[in-house]
Amino acid sequence: MEQICLVTTVVDARSVADVLAASAVAGRLAAAARVSGPVDSTYWWDGRVETAQEWSVQFKTAPDRLAALVDHVRVAHPYDVPEILVATVGSGNPDYHSWVFDQTRH
Repeated sequence: MEQICLVTTVVDARSVADVLAASAVAGRLAAAARVSGPVDSTYWWDGRVETAQEWSVQFKTAPDRLAALVDHVRVAHPYDVPEILVATVGSGNPDYHSWVFDQTRH
């Protein structure tokens, strides 16, 4: 069974999340993207603790499309230091894994 990768990021507006999701899927860098939120995030920035409302985007992609997807998110992301987290899924519904692989082909 082919592995899939889950790539997660957060942004400060729903509209930005929607654009990231749509552009990655349209470019076949991801088979699908899920936008959720808002979520409240607390983090260190510029020497102090900040709290902000953010939107999460989770992309599903094939391993051979991972680097291109990460590059796309990094370039299109509005943050100076965007959160881009990657997890590899080694098991699950084989039909879904095949679908993700097929949808990330040109």
